Amino acid sequence: MTLRFGHLAWPLALLAALPASAITLYDGKQVATVVHEDNATAALAARLLARDLQAVSGMAPKVTTSLADCGPVCIVLGRHDAPQVATVAAAAQMSLGDLPGQWERYRRAVVPAGATTYLLIAGSDARGATWGVVDLTRELGVSSWEWWADVAPRRQANITVDDRTVLSKPPSVKYRGIFLNDEDWGLQPWAAKTYDKQAQDIGPATYARIYELLWRLKANTIWPAMHDSTKPFYQIAGNPQTARDYAIVVGTSHAEPMMRNNVREWRQQQDGEFNYFTNRDRMLAYWQRRVDEVKDDENIYSLGVRGVHDSPMEGARSTEQARDAVAEVMGLQRRMLAKSTGKPVGEIPQALTLYKEVLDLYQAGLQVPGDATIVWPDDNYGYLAQLSTAQERTRAGGAGIYYHLSYWGRPHDYLWLGSTRPALVREQLDRAWQTGARTMWIVNVGDIKPLEYLTQYFLDIAFDHTQIAQTPDQHLRAWLAAQFGTHHAEALAALKREYYDLAWERRPEFMGFGQTEPTTPNGVNAYLRTGGDEARRRLARYDALVKQTEQLGAALPADRQDAYFELVLYPVRASANLNARILKLELAAAMARQSQAGARQQVEQAKAAHAALVADTAHYNALAGGKWNHMMDLAPRRLPVFQAPVFPDYPEPVKAIAIPASKVAVISLAAAAAGENASWEVVPGLGSNGDALRSRLELASATTVDAAATVPLVYRFEYKSAGGAKIRLVAVPVHRLTSANGLRIGVRIDDGAWEVLDFRTFGRSDEWKQNVLSNTAVRTVTRPQLAAGAHRIEVIALDPGFILDRIDILADGAPDYYGAPPTSGR
Repeated sequence: MTLRFGHLAWPLALLAALPASAITLYDGKQVATVVHEDNATAALAARLLARDLQAVSGMAPKVTTSLADCGPVCIVLGRHDAPQVATVAAAAQMSLGDLPGQWERYRRAVVPAGATTYLLIAGSDARGATWGVVDLTRELGVSSWEWWADVAPRRQANITVDDRTVLSKPPSVKYRGIFLNDEDWGLQPWAAKTYDKQAQDIGPATYARIYELLWRLKANTIWPAMHDSTKPFYQIAGNPQTARDYAIVVGTSHAEPMMRNNVREWRQQQDGEFNYFTNRDRMLAYWQRRVDEVKDDENIYSLGVRGVHDSPMEGARSTEQARDAVAEVMGLQRRMLAKSTGKPVGEIPQALTLYKEVLDLYQAGLQVPGDATIVWPDDNYGYLAQLSTAQERTRAGGAGIYYHLSYWGRPHDYLWLGSTRPALVREQLDRAWQTGARTMWIVNVGDIKPLEYLTQYFLDIAFDHTQIAQTPDQHLRAWLAAQFGTHHAEALAALKREYYDLAWERRPEFMGFGQTEPTTPNGVNAYLRTGGDEARRRLARYDALVKQTEQLGAALPADRQDAYFELVLYPVRASANLNARILKLELAAAMARQSQAGARQQVEQAKAAHAALVADTAHYNALAGGKWNHMMDLAPRRLPVFQAPVFPDYPEPVKAIAIPASKVAVISLAAAAAGENASWEVVPGLGSNGDALRSRLELASATTVDAAATVPLVYRFEYKSAGGAKIRLVAVPVHRLTSANGLRIGVRIDDGAWEVLDFRTFGRSDEWKQNVLSNTAVRTVTRPQLAAGAHRIEVIALDPGFILDRIDILADGAPDYYGAPPTSGR
């Protein structure tokens, strides 16, 4: 259900039907008073609500801790046992006995009492009351991105909200939050030079804005920024207190045990090597000091030990030695926690993130304490490495996930634009939820901007997993309606879908076809291997996308122009221009080599694309009177793909030469074309030719192909003339669901024998690198001679969680497309 207020729309899962009546918070003359519990968190929530009420009414509400200050309508918020809340509840003879002990829930009710009508928001805890405030501000029509993306609230002649009594559901995932990472190119310079000038870093003013955003997204956890460009969180005065005031749970990343920031806090000259085998006592004392400092705060403690930064444990000579040392370290850390806090160790939130080599240690037999949360990471490119087996799901500490929407590292960074396909986010969170990873979800959002929508999508599902039942398009349309109005939502969703689809085939940051760590020069561009046809088709799609995006933006009112530039126009146009600069230069070089006309024109268009990139980035940083100055960097880490190229001056040929195109088409069959199947389910929007198919997560892994026991997927195609063929089965490069599963399918061509294809990759192999750069995993079945006529391909799932994208049939002489072929038919 969607309730509409003014020009905005927002789905409210809490409300099952339209309200029979409403309470008026602003009647054109008076605005409701806001009364709050007398503590820092409630005061901040009350001020947020008052600011939103003022934004939509034009009148500043009175904010107070005294019920005596109430006017005709009074909003009262706080924990269930706060005096202000208890007094109003008692006047209505309302029991709040179902709230104590609950995690982040609230009851909202209208209480008429004489000359005053109260809107009561009673929380089971401080955050529960805050979520009640957040839901109310959403009803007012205020976007979660009103400050962080300049989605300005709109004035209303009067403000009414539902007056029905509501008891909110508990969050689906207990700890939900973000990791501020790779902040060197946006968040840190913006905070230091533009917003947080007193701290000259990511200090309390910046964190207050970030925590308010987390509130609006109903998230409760932060992993603070931790690169060496940033002063450590606990070394900036006011940072810890700001987290306490906002009731934000503080954790640290996979590389930072016991609330430490090793990059800037471990002083090698004074403390020696960060080597547990040779410097054990200093390391233990280092951790102990921090635990003693923060023991009274609400924290999630990262266990274990790695290198100083994101590197393997120093000093370990073998996997077995590292495994045993990490187990010993965790035992010592847990005793430290229990002693410092005075609590039973099982009541202290702790987590071990099985990131990179730590997953290898776990697979080698590392025993994780049963009451600690195992956090399963993705592979840095949006594919969860593995999830809990049935036995692992019985652990008292539960499981969580650590997920990337931004990444610095090999085979290539993607720090610039938010381009992960929402359909992939949905699918990966679905498998995490279904396998019981429900204790902690942390998402790496880099600099926050421009990852606004993807951050919201991740955290929306974390708070309410039933949103997985929506297709990605449905969620995207609702979100865009909330930012820009329902009239434009459908068209905007189509534009954003095309943006994500193009990036799915190849992210803008990957278009140089180079790699990093070690950094290589730009490589051979695969879009040119079909003679330029595929490159031109990609450019034409971007051209059409930019034209439509600009036209739609021009139709929006002035108060949405900055938000539109940040959320839609900049990422679309920047992606298009980077693609144009790279591909047009490649086309120009190919045309010059072949003495084709038009090379010089391609170079001029590439120049224009680069100039537009520079101009748009400067405009971004100048938005809202310079509010975002230093936030957007055109070339994070200065990798070759971003470097301004040399623009050659090609001579025009005396006589143009036409290059004939291949007349042999490729047959491409979308996975979902096989129709319904008991062993498979549709994954909406994830395929390159439509929807993808996933082998059901409850499917048991098979030892062999048992065609008699399974109904296969069946694909039929017509081969018009006999000849050799390559049959490519293109999958989404997910990993095996759990350690008890593989990643296999069975394939049969016509009435031939069944073949087992294994798609599993290992570590950071070259195959894995190419898979994540292209979002494909491919296995090829070759037929030296395929007869003309009708043919059949059958596919059987042998493991759960495998995702089939499409099947391409390439005849001899067919073009070798980088992405999905443009035609189907031979």
